[in-house]
Amino acid sequence: MDRKKVIPFEEFIIRYEEWFTKYKFAYWSELDAVGSLLPSGKGMEVGIGSGRFAKPLGIEYGIDPSLKMLKISKNLGLKVVKVVGENIPFKDKTFDFILMVTSICFLSDIRKAFSEAKRILKDKGHIVIGFIDKSSAIGKYYLENKDKSPFYKVANFYSTGEIVALLREFNFTNFSFRQTIFKPYWELKSVDKVEEGFGKGSFVVIKAQKIS
Repeated sequence: MDRKKVIPFEEFIIRYEEWFTKYKFAYWSELDAVGSLLPSGKGMEVGIGSGRFAKPLGIEYGIDPSLKMLKISKNLGLKVVKVVGENIPFKDKTFDFILMVTSICFLSDIRKAFSEAKRILKDKGHIVIGFIDKSSAIGKYYLENKDKSPFYKVANFYSTGEIVALLREFNFTNFSFRQTIFKPYWELKSVDKVEEGFGKGSFVVIKAQKIS
């Protein structure tokens, strides 16, 4: 595990939590977009953090390397384990779906994490990934101002095409896409719309299916 990717979530946890209140319309927009593609069944979130997505979306299980974050999600009644996404302590074919929201940015080895996700997914299960596309307006803003944030200073950003290509390496198929946040999130005065596809909204959700 790359410890430097975890430290910001331990040292700036108040700042992290305040983002969801200060930019509530962006958060709710992302929540709507993820929820629009979330399958039914038993799910687990990789990078569950403080449970900001798992709890409202009804996801019971999660993992995260930040103990301080896990204390919050555990207090919400979620079943959590302190581990990294590259080494998941669940048996093969345990879950119907795996969720990752922005956590791909903080993985040390994204291929290993996708391999683990595939392993613990049931046959025909789904992986759902929500993230800021680096090719989008906000993605470009984050890249230009990367050193100004303790979180994004240590992050790796991806385009939708790059994530699709990586998932295809592991034979994921049947892709679906949603997008939201069509203006700078700090300018939102209401929850933004969710549309199919990608290329216009800064926050993209990808759903792909495991083939046995």
